[in-house]
Amino acid sequence: MINLYKTDRKILSEISDYEDDIWISMTKPTVEESKFIAEKYDIDLADVRAALDDEESSRIEVEDNYTLIIVDIPSIEIRNDREAYTTIPLGIILVGSAIITVCADDTPVLEAFVDKKVREFSTKKRMRFTYQILYRSCMTYQYYLRVMDRRRTLIEQRIQEETEDADLIDLHELESNLVYFATSLRANGVVLDKLTRYSSIKQYPEDKELLDDVMVENKQAIEMTNIYRDIISGTRELMTTIINNRLNNVMKFLASITIVMAIPTIISGIYGMNVSGKWMPLSDTPYGFGIICGIILVICIIIALVLKKKKMLKM
Repeated sequence: MINLYKTDRKILSEISDYEDDIWISMTKPTVEESKFIAEKYDIDLADVRAALDDEESSRIEVEDNYTLIIVDIPSIEIRNDREAYTTIPLGIILVGSAIITVCADDTPVLEAFVDKKVREFSTKKRMRFTYQILYRSCMTYQYYLRVMDRRRTLIEQRIQEETEDADLIDLHELESNLVYFATSLRANGVVLDKLTRYSSIKQYPEDKELLDDVMVENKQAIEMTNIYRDIISGTRELMTTIINNRLNNVMKFLASITIVMAIPTIISGIYGMNVSGKWMPLSDTPYGFGIICGIILVICIIIALVLKKKKMLKM
């Protein structure tokens, strides 16, 4: 799908004809649409469709008549029947008097511009518009990171109650998401660093200031990712330790019950042997059976109290 946009007096409007100073937004473009744009603006077809490959790495290429910038932006996907975060490539092509964006999915990074949530941007100022897209990407990274940290907090609050297998799976998913984010943010940082050194790309002082802001936000997102990943790793270790401790407590409790129950078993086993009754204590005594049961009960209570004092009967 191809959508054409143009700003007039800082107001973004969708247009139907190809003009100068426009933004060409390509979302899930077909091969025919990609060929049309490639032929119209004399761009290599492979560069137009580069961002549609999920494995495409972040990079910047400056050709004779256009500049290709590929960065990773955050995205939401359904993984294991759960909402998870990942990264997808976004291609930005600066050619002639147009800026072309190519992405395999709808993304809130670009939707913010279409929905007019971003102020002070113009399709005529291509480099500034590019940096605003990158800045919006960094802010989206940070927003998703905060959402992931809130999910971790909710899981951590349930640790003292009843830990479920789903919590461990959720922590693993969060940790995987942070790995994707960390890898993509580092690659984006390399691209941003190269943008500061390319003299062939015309930039104004305001553009350079905006690029500095983008680099700062990207570094902050990297730091947030590293911090949250360490915290999640600690939470997972804490949860594993608590689960093991609960298992140990259950095993101790069952062992204590086995010890207590072994006393009646031993005594009843002795009295059940085929020996002469005169050699068995209390065999001829009235109420001997009740007395023996009472002695067994007293011994079991004493052993239970000893085990409880040693915290062996505590679940």
